[in-house]
Amino acid sequence: MGGPFDLADEAAWLRWHDHKLAHAITDLGQLIVEIDDPAALTVAERAALLSRCQRSNMAIYRSSHVMDEAAVQRLGAQLGLLRLDANWLADEQGISRITVCQEAGQRQTYIPYTDRAIKWHTDGYYNPPERQIRGMVLHCAQSAGQGGENRLLDHEIAYLLLRDIDPELIRALSAPDAMTIPARTDEHGIARPAQTGPVFSVDGKGHLHMRYTARTRSIEWKADAATQRAVAQLEHLLDSATPHLFCTHLETGMGLICNNVLHDRAAFTDTPDTPRLLYRARYLDRVE
Repeated sequence: MGGPFDLADEAAWLRWHDHKLAHAITDLGQLIVEIDDPAALTVAERAALLSRCQRSNMAIYRSSHVMDEAAVQRLGAQLGLLRLDANWLADEQGISRITVCQEAGQRQTYIPYTDRAIKWHTDGYYNPPERQIRGMVLHCAQSAGQGGENRLLDHEIAYLLLRDIDPELIRALSAPDAMTIPARTDEHGIARPAQTGPVFSVDGKGHLHMRYTARTRSIEWKADAATQRAVAQLEHLLDSATPHLFCTHLETGMGLICNNVLHDRAAFTDTPDTPRLLYRARYLDRVE
């Protein structure tokens, strides 16, 4: 294969490693871009968002404009995000309204539609290879009364830090059978078959992709010692105080644009009259 994510290509790895660390953002404030109208970016606003995504695979924007699902879709399109993943709980546009579901039904059984904490994950880790989530827009239309903070970590930095500890950790997590997401069933039988695959993989353009969830009920790890050691090291990394790990609270009018970086969500408490609402658009494309 060759390239920085090939364990046999040490020269490419060292070049990429040093460049990544030299340019990666470590100050949360530097991730934030002030935007007038996210649905109609200026040349400078678009360049600022792209620059941050190129350096750290994510950017946070802040705007006073009221956004709806159509505006979120227009924002993504300006950044190369065109192919929405129309998951089964999204609306007709393929965008999900993430809010606490009070009514009994399918949404209420899924943790994003509750006020509970969500552990570290990348989105769509259960998708088949042809539908991997590469990019995402998460827009806060209404923030929670209390809580709901997100922690964020560039998946390329996670890869880099693990490989610095021991390249064998990467070898284990790149195995095609490293992790299995069990099948999802409903009243009709198997709604989504089990998905087995790697944590780390490289796409046809040489971009690193990561699939991960810390939810033990949602994953079956390969039982060999190498995989178990690698998973433990990754869990330790996600609990560490690395300067590359950000903690942020998306206020109303703010949003996250990213190449599906690692993220979690703290539990929150809603204000009764203004419940927390986020628009989530997930894409088969990267921000480019």
